[in-house]
Amino acid sequence: MTKRDYKGERVTVWPVYIDASARRSDGRKIPLSEAVRSPAVEEIEEAARQLGLEPEVVEARYPRAWWKYDKAVIVLKAGSKLETLRMLARKISENRASKRRF
Repeated sequence: MTKRDYKGERVTVWPVYIDASARRSDGRKIPLSEAVRSPAVEEIEEAARQLGLEPEVVEARYPRAWWKYDKAVIVLKAGSKLETLRMLARKISENRASKRRF
């Protein structure tokens, strides 16, 4: 599939999907080497905005913890879901690194 095939599709990004402190069994989707430690919803939203993914923060129930409400970010897909998650994690890492310099 090409990136054009994903045009207009949206994906829900829960912080645990890219959290380096979460295990795969907890819901982490990307490898530890690419994940970021304890990403905040605000960081995910900012990274998605910088990448042009039109983020929208929602309060919903994470399926693995259906008994409590949590926040997630809905973004446009940029490739597959995993490619989108990797892009967001990289951008968050870059943003954190640039903040540490100052």
